[in-house]
Parts: sequence; C-alpha cells; structure tokens
Amino acid sequence: MNAIALGPVLLSLPRLYAFASALLLIIAARYLLGLPKPVYQRWFTGLMIAWLIGARVGHIALNAESYAAAPWDAIKLWQPGYHGLWGMLAGLIWSAWALRERLIAMGGAMALLIGASSLWLVLVTLSPLGGGSTVTALPEVALEDLDGNTVHLPALADGQGKIIVNLWATWCPPCLREMPLLADAAEREGITVVVANQGEDLLSITRYLDEQELDFRYALRDPNQQLMVAFDAPGLPTTVLFDGDGRALSQHVGELTRAQLDQWLNE
Repeated sequence: MNAIALGPVLLSLPRLYAFASALLLIIAARYLLGLPKPVYQRWFTGLMIAWLIGARVGHIALNAESYAAAPWDAIKLWQPGYHGLWGMLAGLIWSAWALRERLIAMGGAMALLIGASSLWLVLVTLSPLGGGSTVTALPEVALEDLDGNTVHLPALADGQGKIIVNLWATWCPPCLREMPLLADAAEREGITVVVANQGEDLLSITRYLDEQELDFRYALRDPNQQLMVAFDAPGLPTTVLFDGDGRALSQHVGELTRAQLDQWLNE
C-alpha cells in the first residue's frame, strides 16, 4: 500500500516521508549551520523550490515519451512524479550558489541535504508505515456489469497480457481524472481493464459514463464494496495490476499518471 487515509483524505506515503525528512532538515539546519535568520530563510526557501523543480524535471526527462503524448501533464504538480536524486542534485547546486561566501555552512548544508535525502530513500524503501500489497491474485469475486451479466474476475485471466482492476466512484475527483487514461489503456492489445464502481446505483454510473462517452467492456458494479475489502484499500481510487495468470504485480492508491500507467504496461 502506498498511501494512508486521514479521514476522507488519501496521503501518499512517499510524500509523508518527504515531509518528515524536510521537517528534520529544517530543524537541523536552523540549529547546526549557524546562519543569520535572513540568510537561512533565503537558502531554505530556494532549496525547497530548487528541489521541487529539479525532481519534477528529472521525472519528466526519464518519462519523456509519456509526457510527449500529454505535455500539459507536466504542470499537474499535484500528481505523483518527482525524482528524489534529481531533486537532491538541484538542491546541492542551489546550496553551493546561495552559500558560496560561507564555505563551512555550505559544506554543512550539503551534508544535511544528503542526509535528509538518504533518510527519505530509506523510508520509502523500508516503508515502516506499510507499503507491501496484501493482494496476491484476482479475488474470488463475481460482480454484475451494467447489463446485469455476471462477471467472475478470475475467469478474466487467460494466461496472456495484463489485467487492470480499478476501484472508483463518481463522487471521487481523482477517479474521474484518471478514467480517460484507463479508457486508452483498455484499447491496447492484450490489456483488460476492469472499472469496478464502489457502492453507487446503476443510474449514477451509466449517466457518468454516457456523459463522458466512456465505453468499457468490463464496467462493473460493486454495491457491497467487496473489492475494497479484498484489496484492503484505504480509499479511492485504488488500482491493481495483474498478469495474464491473475497474479498481482503492483498496487497503487491514489490518482494514476500516464507515466506510471505506461511503465506498468510496458514492463
């Protein structure tokens, strides 16, 4: 699981770890570097901006093909898509420039930045708040499609291609934003996409799909939210990738990006 629920809000664990590492960096730098307050504030504000820009540019550069297909996605800063090592490099460059007249403080700032970045990487890797998916295979669940036909999920595994199961609802803005991406994925050869609505009535589902002109072969209703339980999902949207044999490959809680979806399907 890569997110936790705080009431109605889903918080990405990597972002939570980044906030914790940044807070530690703020405290350590304030008391260890001995910088005058105006100099400290200028350096740290610039550091945060440099890190965010560097991390975003690095992620876009490494996923250039995906962003070339949808350039505007590059400025959707709320979406996942930041590369920690690129951010650290940008932060080191900024620190060298901003503190160039204070060599001891510059060295200390760089060491603290490397330490905070390393802590973040360790936390993301070990994920002490949870990170492993509890899903191992397509669950033994049968749901109805919009025409009332029963679809047994394990029967979708044909030994080939990949299967995406997405849990969504019409009241969930991130769910709606990623729907066109899932519709595009459903048109790829060898890709089966299941969009399982959680807890809503048939009219709400069909109205939305018709208004958006979205046509999924496997648009299913899950009125009792069986898949939320089977996937141990903390919130919506939740998406799980399975191989052709129905084995779980990856799980993501929160909004999908085109780059992430392309990485899933091209692996």
